[in-house]
Amino acid sequence: MKLSERNLADDKDGDLEKKKSGWTSSLIVASLAGAFGSSFLYGYNLSVVNAPTAYIKAFYNETWERRYGQPIHPDTLTLLWSVTVSIFAIGGLAGTLMVKLIGKFLGRKHTLLANNVFAISAALLMACALPAGAFEMLIVGRFIMGIDGGVALSVLPMYLGEISPKEIRGSLGQVTAIFICIGVFTGQLLGLPELLGKESTWPYLFAVIVIPAMVQLVSLPFLPESPRYLLFEKHDQVGAEKALQRFLGKEDVSRELEEALAEGRTQRGIRLVSVWELLRSPFVRWQVLTVVVTMACYQLCGLNAIWFYTNSIFGKAGIPPGNIPYITLSTGGIETLAAIFSGLVIERLGRRPLLIGGFGLMTLFFGILTATLTLQDRASWIPYLSIFCILAIIASFCSGPGGIPFILTGELFQQAQRPAAFIVAGTVNWLSNFAVGLLFPFIQKGLGTYCFLVFAAICSAGALYLYFVLPETKNRTHAEITQAFARRNKVHAPEEKVDAAVTGDEPSGRPDAGPSSTLDKYAKNGIV
Repeated sequence: MKLSERNLADDKDGDLEKKKSGWTSSLIVASLAGAFGSSFLYGYNLSVVNAPTAYIKAFYNETWERRYGQPIHPDTLTLLWSVTVSIFAIGGLAGTLMVKLIGKFLGRKHTLLANNVFAISAALLMACALPAGAFEMLIVGRFIMGIDGGVALSVLPMYLGEISPKEIRGSLGQVTAIFICIGVFTGQLLGLPELLGKESTWPYLFAVIVIPAMVQLVSLPFLPESPRYLLFEKHDQVGAEKALQRFLGKEDVSRELEEALAEGRTQRGIRLVSVWELLRSPFVRWQVLTVVVTMACYQLCGLNAIWFYTNSIFGKAGIPPGNIPYITLSTGGIETLAAIFSGLVIERLGRRPLLIGGFGLMTLFFGILTATLTLQDRASWIPYLSIFCILAIIASFCSGPGGIPFILTGELFQQAQRPAAFIVAGTVNWLSNFAVGLLFPFIQKGLGTYCFLVFAAICSAGALYLYFVLPETKNRTHAEITQAFARRNKVHAPEEKVDAAVTGDEPSGRPDAGPSSTLDKYAKNGIV
C-alpha cells in the first residue's frame, strides 16, 4: 500500500514538473521535426559546397570542354562558381517573398510540408547533375534550395513562436539556430574524404537532402496547426482550443486562449497587413527598425570572413594540410555547443544579455584577432592565439546573435503584422548575405587582415543600438511587448481605443466577457 502511494505521489510530482517546465511531447516533436526538415537544411547547404569545390570545378571544366571542344576560361569558371554559391541567397530572397502568399492559404504547418517539394526537387537536380553531364542542373538546384531556405527561415520561427507558451518561447525558438549549426556541422562531417567528399561520391552530398525532407513529411502531419493561425485567420476557435490542449498537454487552456484574444484586442483588425503598411505604421516603427538592425548585423558581423581565414591560420599554427579539414570540423562542433548553451539559458538570462553580450564579445575578439594576424610571424605562439580568437568569435555568435534575431521577429509583432515582418526580416537577411559574398573579396583585398576592424565596428554598433532600444521580451505576451515599445514609438498603444471601437463597449471598467463572446464580437465587426 505504501509503495503504491509513493508511486502515485511520484507520478503527480512528475506531472507537476512537466506542467511547470512547459515542455510537452507534442512541442518537442514539433520543434525537432520542423527544424530537421527546415533550418537543418539551410545550415547544411551553407557548408556542403565547401568540401567538393575542386571536384565540382573539374566537372564544370569537363562539361564545357565536351560541349565546346576547348577548356573553360579561368574567368568563366570563376563566374560559374560564384553564381553557383551566390544563387542560393537569391533563391532565399525569392522564397522569403513567397511566404505571405503561401502562408495565407496553407497556414504554418502545411507551408512547411509543401516546402519539402522544393527540397526534394533541388536534391534530385543536384545529385543527377554529374550523371546527366549538365552543370546547369546544379545551379538551378542551388536556386531552388535557396527558395526552400527562404521559406523555412520565415515560417519555422513563426510556427514555433505561435505554438509555444511564453515561458519557454525563447528556448523553443532557439531550436531553429541549433539545427542550423547541426546542419553546418553535418555538411562539414559528410564532406570528409573518408565519407562523401571524394570525386566519385560528391553528388551524394546533395542527395542526402532528401532524408530530412522525408522525415518532416511523415512526422509533421500528425501535429496540430498553429493555434493563433486557426483562431485569428481561420476563425476556428474549437480547432485552436484543441491545438492548445495538444501542445500544452492540459485540458484547461482558457488562460492561454484569453491571452491570444487579448492580442487581438490590441490590433485594429486581424486582416494581414502588407509590407508597405507595416513600414508606414507608426505603432511598429521601432520594432521594424530593431528587426532590420539585428538581421543586418546577423549577416554582416563577419562570421563568413572567419571561414575565409580559417585554413591559412591553422596552417600558420603548424597543423599539417591533411589534418586541417578535421580541425576545421571543430568549428562546427563549437557552433552547435554554443547554440545549445544559448537554448538552455535564454529563459534565465533573457534575450538582451545574450544579444548584446554576443556582439560585444565578437567586437573584442575581432580586435584581438586583427592584432594576432598582423603579428603572427613575430612569435610561434601567436597563431595559436588566433585559433582561440576564431573559436571564441564563433561561440560568441552562436550563443546569441546566431539565433535570437529569428525569435525577436516573431515576438516583436502581433498576429496581423507577423507575416509581413518576417518578409522584411528575411529580405534584409538574404540581401545582406548576398552583399557579404559580393563585397567581402574586395574588402579583404583592400584591407587585408584589417578587414576584421570593419566587422568589429558593425558588431559594436549593433550592441550599442540593442542596449539603448531593445526591451527585454522574456516571459512577456505579445501585447505586453507592444506596450513596451509604445513610448519609444511616441504613440499610444491601440488597445483601449480599438477595443471600444470594435466591440462597441464604452471603457467603463466592466468585466470582460468570456473568450467565446469576445470572439463573437470580433467576428461581427469583421475583425476575425
